[in-house]
Amino acid sequence: MKDLMGKVKHFIREEEGASAVEYGLLVAGIAVVVMASIYLIGQKLDAKFNEVANQL
Repeated sequence: MKDLMGKVKHFIREEEGASAVEYGLLVAGIAVVVMASIYLIGQKLDAKFNEVANQL
């Protein structure tokens, strides 16, 4: 039981888990920016294709 409590205390003090959460938030933020960029570029590209198709 004493060994288990020592492991739990070590797990709580360990800071590697916090950095993993920070990296996860960073990746999520980058993913949102990429998705928004693709969405905006896609709309402009679609409009340009439609313009070209109408001219043909």
